[in-house]
Amino acid sequence: MKIYTKIKLQCSFLMLMFFLASSNLHAQSDPSGTKRVTGNYAIQNATITTSPGKIIKGATIILKDGLISAVGTNVAIPAGTDIINGDSLFIYPGFIDGGSSAGITKPEEPARPSNFDSSNPSDEIAGITPWRNVLDQLDMTSNALSDWRKAGFTVAQMIPDGGMISGKSAIVVFGSPNSTNVLLQNTAVSARFRGSRGMYPGTPLGVMAKFRDVYKNAELSSKHMNLFTSNSGLNRPEINKTLEAMYPVLNKNIPVIFEVSNDLEIRRALRLQKELGFKLVLSGVTEAEKVIQEIKAANATVLLALTLPEDKAKKTSGDLNEEAQGRTNRVKEAYETALKQAGILEKEGIKFSFTTNGSKSGDLMKNIKIMIENGLSEDAALAALTINSAENLGIQKFAGTLEKGKLANLVITTAPLFSEDAQIKHVIADGYVFDYETKAKKTSGGDKNGKTSDGVAGTWEYISDTPAGSSGGTMTIEGSGDSYEGTITYDDPSGNGKAEAPMKNISTKENSMSFTFDVSAGGMEIKVSVSGDISDDKFIGKMSLAEFGSFPLTATKKPNQSNL
Repeated sequence: MKIYTKIKLQCSFLMLMFFLASSNLHAQSDPSGTKRVTGNYAIQNATITTSPGKIIKGATIILKDGLISAVGTNVAIPAGTDIINGDSLFIYPGFIDGGSSAGITKPEEPARPSNFDSSNPSDEIAGITPWRNVLDQLDMTSNALSDWRKAGFTVAQMIPDGGMISGKSAIVVFGSPNSTNVLLQNTAVSARFRGSRGMYPGTPLGVMAKFRDVYKNAELSSKHMNLFTSNSGLNRPEINKTLEAMYPVLNKNIPVIFEVSNDLEIRRALRLQKELGFKLVLSGVTEAEKVIQEIKAANATVLLALTLPEDKAKKTSGDLNEEAQGRTNRVKEAYETALKQAGILEKEGIKFSFTTNGSKSGDLMKNIKIMIENGLSEDAALAALTINSAENLGIQKFAGTLEKGKLANLVITTAPLFSEDAQIKHVIADGYVFDYETKAKKTSGGDKNGKTSDGVAGTWEYISDTPAGSSGGTMTIEGSGDSYEGTITYDDPSGNGKAEAPMKNISTKENSMSFTFDVSAGGMEIKVSVSGDISDDKFIGKMSLAEFGSFPLTATKKPNQSNL
């Protein structure tokens, strides 16, 4: 009895130490999960699309220090280069988002003064803040930004949130979260037909009138400033930060990005542009077929919405009278026209690109494939994701195609990009490599043993919660099918940082995984059993320690750098 009690006390102490050992999962790991490619790094014998319609089979691309140093079939590979076999990979230029709100926070609304006049509010209270910089609102570690990178985007023009004139945009690369990632600042002024509640301008027409007022006053302010600096005997002009922030728009150095949601808002933006003469970008375009000629006349840049409408006519059932049937037919016609927007723009020779605002990253390829089914060519779809956006943003010298000297921004897939089986396996942004788990094509019934090898191999970060606190480490698994090997790290019960143990009896079946490992301390061994379910890159299960019970364990597959 005494011997049993002693062992039990030792085991209890071991378990306590196991869970209380000092280290936190997030503190242990690199928050970016990536390392930049620095030495010569070659992907060899891949199918490389350098730009829309230009495909090189059996080609090699060499990356170094965040840049492309060579691409082609007769590329001399320098000595000491890390060479990766790419014979089953398809490489494309990284996608470029013409207008993104990923990771953007809304600025805090200013307090209204006690003598607030709703008919004449200050610019900031009315949402007129062209002097704001979107970088002050941007969180490069945002999950939303990571989701769009996982979908293939490597560069984006970030659009500030706010009122009718919300501020200036910036172009960033989705590289290391430890870097500023800024390519260009103050690239456009963002505007929208969003009035201010309970004050002027509170309506779209009020917004139009106020925009004219701001623009004209900026013109007067600019003229006064120029006269003052070149002549004597003139009164000193007052500096107004709102008007001064509009000077680059007056000079046509940067455009105004107007967010539009329908053809009426497109017409309103075009009317302002025709009256005032600024460079115009239409963002979120959905009904372009009604104003094609006007868009061409204004030489406006088009950012097509990636969202697609729901087919409401599908939900209609039963016998309909003539009037109801007419409404249903009109709804169906509008739906079908919406799907053809991209194809219409291509046919009209408008080099549009995309905005992800209001879209879901998981719908990207599904929606583009629908556009392709409705008249958009694959080359035009790729151009809208890459070179068109680069040219519209003025960054074609270092992005948009795969050429020597350009940024190492790549999307690497398992099959041709718009094919049914294509999956994004790697994204390289600014030379930083991000890996994503791909799944084998599903077949009915699975293998004869009912086992699945999807989503198991790789490095997982786990955390287990117990009454004593949280503890975690990594699981590194190699292999496939019914043959896996792995190691797991855990908090050393002796307090000496991390310990490591082999993972035993790794078993996968029907999207589940189980294994065991042994914890050693003070000459004793405790067997730990882990089991749970795998869904995409998540593992949710439990960790059981002999007679001491079970504790929740969750793990996430790391999308960090690898050798491809």
